[in-house]
Amino acid sequence: MRVLFLCTGNSARSQMAEALLRALSGGQHEVFSAGTQPAKEVNPFALEALRERGIDDLSLHPKHITEFLDQPFDLVATLCDPMKEECVLPPRAREVLHWPMPDPAAFQGSYEEVLLKFIETRDLIEARIRREILGHQ
Repeated sequence: MRVLFLCTGNSARSQMAEALLRALSGGQHEVFSAGTQPAKEVNPFALEALRERGIDDLSLHPKHITEFLDQPFDLVATLCDPMKEECVLPPRAREVLHWPMPDPAAFQGSYEEVLLKFIETRDLIEARIRREILGHQ
């Protein structure tokens, strides 16, 4: 199964989703993430939230959606409202889901408070993956 997660900056939510599905499926899925305005790097809090879960995916890096427009996908999931509204989805996507998630990078607070927001978002994403992707195979 080929899965693409999309979010505007491809620095936090979509990166966590990519790493989580790859880990949870034991590598049985081809998993990618991208954005329309990719950041220069993956958000360090996203990486810390993944490490806290036991996932240290060194292959993560922001990618532009144009890298994937000509590729077939079984599932494309958008993780933020701007992607649902503005994004040109890969034309060969068999199924498209919209999982609006709060942007943990927009949260202001102490290091611990921000990390907690990223962990909460990671857990929301993991629950959706388990229920809507891994639960229907």
